[in-house]
Amino acid sequence: MRTAYKCRAYPDPEQAAIFARTFGCVRLVWNKTLAERRRAWQTDRTPTTYKQTDAALTAWKKTQDLAFLNEVSSVPLQQALRHQHTAFANFFAGRARHPRFKSRTGRQSAHYTRSAFRMKDGHLWMARTTAPLAFIWSFQDVDPAGLNPTMVVISREPDGRWYVTFAIDADVPEPLPATGHAIGIDLGVKDFAVTSDGDRVANPRHLDRKAANLARYQRRMARKQPGSNNRRKAKTKVARACRKVRNARHDFLHRTSTNLVRQADIIVIEDLAVANMVKNRSLARAISDCGWGEFRRQLEYKAGRAGRVLIVIDRWYPSSKTCSACGHLLTKLSLSTRHWTCPGCRTRHDRDHNAAKNILAAGRAVAGAGPGDVCGADVRRQGPSLPQSAAKQKPPRREP
Repeated sequence: MRTAYKCRAYPDPEQAAIFARTFGCVRLVWNKTLAERRRAWQTDRTPTTYKQTDAALTAWKKTQDLAFLNEVSSVPLQQALRHQHTAFANFFAGRARHPRFKSRTGRQSAHYTRSAFRMKDGHLWMARTTAPLAFIWSFQDVDPAGLNPTMVVISREPDGRWYVTFAIDADVPEPLPATGHAIGIDLGVKDFAVTSDGDRVANPRHLDRKAANLARYQRRMARKQPGSNNRRKAKTKVARACRKVRNARHDFLHRTSTNLVRQADIIVIEDLAVANMVKNRSLARAISDCGWGEFRRQLEYKAGRAGRVLIVIDRWYPSSKTCSACGHLLTKLSLSTRHWTCPGCRTRHDRDHNAAKNILAAGRAVAGAGPGDVCGADVRRQGPSLPQSAAKQKPPRREP
């Protein structure tokens, strides 16, 4: 099993200069390779292989204009080519968007494999450096002296903080003891999550709480002259405010997902189309602040490690409009309606709690179909929203 540990790093001035030079070379190799790949496709319609990019990098190092690429370690440059090749493979497979050019104002990183670093007794030596890199180890249950990382990533955030990430191959942990409990989760904006047990997880709204502070720093940055040191300092403060919001959101998602994985053996959620939902201008900011995509990603890998089963039902399943008591399906239910009474059995429903119950029922139905249909399950649309086939619809012929 692949896992990683991310820590704060404190490089000395010499190490910071070497890493900054490496970041610039990595960014240059990425952008130049991406530009050449685009040009080859637009002019000749020929794809570019990794072997061709590797040969081009070797040729660039021999030129007078790009001879400075030899001053840094060659491993991060080779890793940049490999990452770009993987990015295009994911793009053509439909798993990611088209790779973009890297900017010097964003997050900077360099990946080092085993041949470019040395780890001994908890001390880390990087290539082209003379002293060990100082970092703060904050994982109490793991001894850094016993680490055998396969890759080390040095990164610098826009706010100026340095980080080092250790990627290691760890043993698969023991599964958690069975609880005999299944739970359905309905995600929302008013409440972040409502479970089928009736528990509600309040939405902390991290961005709303920090919106005034963030807007003040952004106004100050807008008044500064572009390219000046004052604007650079103001931009660092904006990045620091965004980092606090991001860290608070990640901490909340980790705590919530861990508690849910510990509570139940089977967890059922909906396959939400977040990319389509954020197109709503009225709810885009609130939906983005929730972090539903990151929450699902954390549930997936944590459930796999703990031996739990995560079931994802289809997004078209009418969980909110279906009565969890008798199965009656409403023809229409507005988003502002938070409570409704079933016309069939006269049961009073809370919108989110009823949806969580239906999500759990749909997940149990799919889980009973077989172990091969559990992950990425498909629950077909019900009621009047059923799509018609592409064939020509003819009325039935009437006999005289």
